[in-house]
Amino acid sequence: MVEFWFYQLQRRTLEQALPALIERSLQRGWRAVVQSRTPERLAAIDDLLWTYAEDSFLPHGSQNDGDPELQAVWLTCGDDNPNGARIRFLVEGAAAEPFAGSDYERLILLFDGRDEMSLATAREQWRLLRLSNANLSYWQETEEGGWRKQA
Repeated sequence: MVEFWFYQLQRRTLEQALPALIERSLQRGWRAVVQSRTPERLAAIDDLLWTYAEDSFLPHGSQNDGDPELQAVWLTCGDDNPNGARIRFLVEGAAAEPFAGSDYERLILLFDGRDEMSLATAREQWRLLRLSNANLSYWQETEEGGWRKQA
């Protein structure tokens, strides 16, 4: 059964938190999908994964690159999973509910807890998933920059 983990950003931005979470997923041997709602955000994530660190990058691709089965990380605005990912990151309020019956190990919903609209969207997604008896966890960013499970 897929696990839905809600990550509330309090101190860092998405751009600061996402690469580290993807790195951890790849270290587990999981392929990943990152889904946003808009092509503009997806393009920004594409750039980010190439440049987030001076000495490193995260290999990834999207529809523009082709060969999805060769990509460790796939970027999309749709619900596709052409690289056989075990984990999916949902950003920019991308809907989680369509994946309730999926074969993912984990879905990570990242949202900005300082933004009322993002917070409201996350709360609504939590409510809808709870109604379907989904396996839910809520993680809040700590003062030290780590994550603490709250629910």
